[in-house]
Amino acid sequence: MSPSKSNQSGNLAFWIVLAMLAMVSLPAAVTLHTVKLSAFLPLSQIVARNPSPYGYSVSLLIFVVPILVIAFWFLPQEHIRVSRHAFWWTVGLLFPMGAALDFFLAQFFFRFPNPAATLRIPAPALGGPVPVEEYLFYLTGFLTVLLLYVWLDGYWLRAYSVPEEDAQRTSFQRLLGFHTWSFILAVVLIGGAVLFRKIAQPGVPGFPGYLTFLVLTALLPSMVLYGAVHRVINWRAVSLTVFMILLTSLLWEATLAIPYGWWAYQPTTMVGLYIRAWDNLPIEAVLVWIAVTFSPPCLSTRPSAAGTLQASPCATRSSAAPPQKRALQAADRSPDCLAPALTKAASSQIAPAAMSSKLP
Repeated sequence: MSPSKSNQSGNLAFWIVLAMLAMVSLPAAVTLHTVKLSAFLPLSQIVARNPSPYGYSVSLLIFVVPILVIAFWFLPQEHIRVSRHAFWWTVGLLFPMGAALDFFLAQFFFRFPNPAATLRIPAPALGGPVPVEEYLFYLTGFLTVLLLYVWLDGYWLRAYSVPEEDAQRTSFQRLLGFHTWSFILAVVLIGGAVLFRKIAQPGVPGFPGYLTFLVLTALLPSMVLYGAVHRVINWRAVSLTVFMILLTSLLWEATLAIPYGWWAYQPTTMVGLYIRAWDNLPIEAVLVWIAVTFSPPCLSTRPSAAGTLQASPCATRSSAAPPQKRALQAADRSPDCLAPALTKAASSQIAPAAMSSKLP
């Protein structure tokens, strides 16, 4: 496939993913907007009854179980080899960014009104300790997202991955660049958030700092990497990852965490747009659910020694697979497919999207 056609194919797949999100989220948003009164009791009354003992701690199994299943069953079962170097480089960037958010900025963005939902083990943070579950969440959450994408790309949706030797991986001129539309989107989102807060809450002090932080950390990798890697990202794997994380988030944050006070958001640093049907969940949390899944595909790209864009930490199969299975795997490969690209070099230069609201 020529570079121009591969660019068009990559761009089209990206817009299809956005269209899939829009066709689900827009009707849901209109429906949720019809709710004018929260059906939940005041948080102080709920917390006083200790409604979910150790709930936050136990809920981390939502991430731990998929990690164990994918890492120790799904990947070995299909003889998918993971480049440990690239994999841990990616995790080594994502986790510290999430942890840094809590350590430096939790005092401005979050609060934790229900300590009985945790193990009551304080973890260090400026302005006061945070539950140790916060740091465990960032580690297990990012591991889950990355492993899920790795498995989908390496096996479940492998037919849409670009082979290592494909020309789409060798035709790029440089890895780092400047993506104008990502920059414009960042400016529009931040500017729109500031303007909305001034109009919706005139005279109320505050600044949409949380959304500003999320936009900058989410779009920074896109600004410098998208031009090189978009045509080799497995957008079908991304889309399924997005919808699985959305489902998890609806259960974890919207259904459990916010109504039962596992954590809450500081209103002075939010945009001021809340979803009443989800106990006044700020819109920033929903943006995190979607945006966090775009970080691993962009950041986990690594150029090979020959200068080609190699697949994600997972995208090679061991020769230990039975000959019949290897033949079927080869037959499944389509020369017109898209696939992930993951790089140590990009990871070492670009900070990942620290989508560190409450869902990786």
